[in-house]
Amino acid sequence: MMMLKNATRMAAAGKAQASAPVRMAAGSKLASASALTKVGAQRASRFFSVTGRRATVSVSAAAATPVLDLPGTASSNGAGHRIMIVGGDGYCGWATALHLSQRGYDVCIVDNLARRKYDLDLGLDTLTPIATIHDRVRKWGEVSGKHIHLEIGDICDWEFFEEVFRRFNPTSVVHFGEQRSAPYSMIDRQRAVYTQHNNVIGTINVLYAIKDINPDCHLVKLGTMGEYGTPNIDIEEGYITITHNGRTDTLPYPKQGGSFYHLSKVHDSHNIHFAARAWKIACTDLNQGVVYGVRTDETMADPMLINRYDYDGIFGTALNRFVVQAAVGHPLTVYGKGGQTRGYLDIRDTVRCIQLAIDNPCAKGEMRVMNQFTEQFSVNQLAEMVTKEGAKLGLKVETRSVPNPRVELEEHYYNAKNSKLEALGLKPHLMEDSMMDSLLQFAMQYKDRCRMELIKPAVDWKAPGIKVNTMRAAASKN
Repeated sequence: MMMLKNATRMAAAGKAQASAPVRMAAGSKLASASALTKVGAQRASRFFSVTGRRATVSVSAAAATPVLDLPGTASSNGAGHRIMIVGGDGYCGWATALHLSQRGYDVCIVDNLARRKYDLDLGLDTLTPIATIHDRVRKWGEVSGKHIHLEIGDICDWEFFEEVFRRFNPTSVVHFGEQRSAPYSMIDRQRAVYTQHNNVIGTINVLYAIKDINPDCHLVKLGTMGEYGTPNIDIEEGYITITHNGRTDTLPYPKQGGSFYHLSKVHDSHNIHFAARAWKIACTDLNQGVVYGVRTDETMADPMLINRYDYDGIFGTALNRFVVQAAVGHPLTVYGKGGQTRGYLDIRDTVRCIQLAIDNPCAKGEMRVMNQFTEQFSVNQLAEMVTKEGAKLGLKVETRSVPNPRVELEEHYYNAKNSKLEALGLKPHLMEDSMMDSLLQFAMQYKDRCRMELIKPAVDWKAPGIKVNTMRAAASKN
């Protein structure tokens, strides 16, 4: 690999922008970061696959006088912390990157743009129009005066990731960089294998990077509440104390993943638990509930910083789908009996939880598990809330039960513990207070971008086969 440099300086309206060097595999043509910005996600994903996914892009744009002035965001508490965010172009990752950058953390995004490629492959799109990652990072520099490092590449490519990790030398790694959709993992054999390989191997590479390069680095890994399943007992935060035949021990809580995606997260948890014990590294596993919302202070600072809003049957959550269905006049599609109950949290709480985990690291040799959600709701309760809030906007919302494409209990006991993050200082946003400003107003604003054929269930848990199902995966046949 060789270093290729091409710096361009421009001055406009008193603002300075700099396109830093772009490093690519030997034999690649000279390119500036500003030129790469114009490349569409599809072309970019093809390019990086051809070059072995080894590309480094550093994009910065510092405003002479930053215009972003957010209340309660003192920028001193993150000083000295280098935070690598794997998957920083995704829904949770992007909001987290801006949240931490605004508060003084030195942030590096590592992403292979896979999430954008899933949409291209399946014919999906976010309801909210999002800019390229290069434009996003550049715009953030303009409005905040803060720099975010950007590394384009795949953490499953060890040669790429080792180099990036060694160069940035993070004090904490926040790992969002996984295929995160249960329906996607159930489309066909190809995507089940991809999900397991991408998620498990990527996490192992992160663990080895910490072990061999910076053993003091703290791993903050995004797990999922779906690892637990729906047991007929209370769900503890990662561990359970059991007395059996007169002997007592505290063990990892039993896992019952409901898809190949959820099972990949279970494998991650086991691998992290082992690595923490064997290599004496500090690991925090955040078992996150269903995240909702578009709004954070940082993502609303400029239209080019807006976050994605997935509403389709593959990446869209039940709540996201319900809100869009209400906005466009489509009946809310409740899977089965609608008693499926899960934990939920606002995206504003997600970014705060990540910061709390970083600021309060666990001990070396420990795998700390915290359940990251703020409220529990059944699918029927979500439908009732959307109906109620929609009525305030003059929307007539109807609900329809449809056959459940998943293999899951539709009526069950569910009581999960979630005290650890609140003990660290989390002050939750409640869904009933956030529904209008965090979801419905965006659905109404962008409803003309909605494609009706994408909001019905299209992936059947019992139907995936060995044949690649790309063309029929996203759109319902009903």
